[in-house]
Amino acid sequence: MFLAETELKSYRNYSSVQITWHRGINILLGYNAQGKTNLLESIYVLSFAKSHRTTKDKEWIRFDDPFAVIKGIVLRKNGPISLEITVTDRGKKAKINSLEQKRLSDFIGTLNVVMFAPEDLELVKGAPGNRRRFLDMEIGQVSPAYLYNLNSYNKILMQRNQLLKEIAQREKKANLLEIWDEQLVEYGVKILHKRLDFMKKLSMWAKEIHSTITNKKEELYIEYQSSLQILDQLEFHQLPYDEIRDLYLEQLRKARDKEIARGMSLIGPHRDDLAFFINQQNVQSYGSQGQQRTTALSLKLAEIELIHQEVGEYPILLLDDVFSELDENRQNDLIRSIKDKCQTFITTTSIDAIPEETINEAKIYRVHAGSIVEDKIKEV
Repeated sequence: MFLAETELKSYRNYSSVQITWHRGINILLGYNAQGKTNLLESIYVLSFAKSHRTTKDKEWIRFDDPFAVIKGIVLRKNGPISLEITVTDRGKKAKINSLEQKRLSDFIGTLNVVMFAPEDLELVKGAPGNRRRFLDMEIGQVSPAYLYNLNSYNKILMQRNQLLKEIAQREKKANLLEIWDEQLVEYGVKILHKRLDFMKKLSMWAKEIHSTITNKKEELYIEYQSSLQILDQLEFHQLPYDEIRDLYLEQLRKARDKEIARGMSLIGPHRDDLAFFINQQNVQSYGSQGQQRTTALSLKLAEIELIHQEVGEYPILLLDDVFSELDENRQNDLIRSIKDKCQTFITTTSIDAIPEETINEAKIYRVHAGSIVEDKIKEV
């Protein structure tokens, strides 16, 4: 798949712009604060119906304008698809081929995107929430049902946490928890099943890619760490649903007093994490900065292959000022892995950090103060 065209109206620092993209490598060149990352964000929004930078959709709207519109034409193997997101003070609407989608989960995944930004280098050593978010966003691209289950789980979790606090304050009785436990477990088991299936495939790709990048000197292993003890003792996928459900409920009952005391749910996929090991050594704790960055790069490249495996087409790759953060070897590994596979968008303040071979094959767009033009100039 590739993005043929983008149209923006009153979006961020863009008043009105329409761009036709190269189906290979697109380099967005310009000084900082000119709108390069805004362009990448607009592509990301067409994939996820949300920003990777802010939770406030109103921030997309250009100053003093009443709304913002992001449009795109995506060419997939079955033909062209038009996508549109409109956001106002009242919310946002998403359309596919001019038809408004009742649920955003029906919109997500029409355009598949993998984004790699400097903050993703923190994916390995950053907070657990970053890794859970990584899982949820990537699985959601290829499984709308996962997004539905995740949203349902989070709503129930919020209500259950509120009830725990009210029980602690003696405003409600503890036996009311059983109703919420049943609902939490129903969606929690579905989320766990999908995450473990996804991680099994992602781990396979990441292990292979990491071995290639390191000339077979390092073996990467990814472990899904669950707050549910059953995952440490049993083959999760081999258990019948009813048995998993009962084990989950049993652990919730055992943790009830502790959960009431703390006013929060302590067991479930919202507490899970990923651990990374290179040659059986924990990368988060003992890995060098180079190993942590190579692990993050392997994860992103594995995402690309997994999405291709799941949907039959390579996703679009967004690289936001990443080349300046990677050494020459990792730059070459990245380019070699995506060559002739993904339509790629690269933001940079100078092409000096980008391999010459990549520049020669790319189209360069100069970005300045909310305007963008195709250019052949090699320097800012």
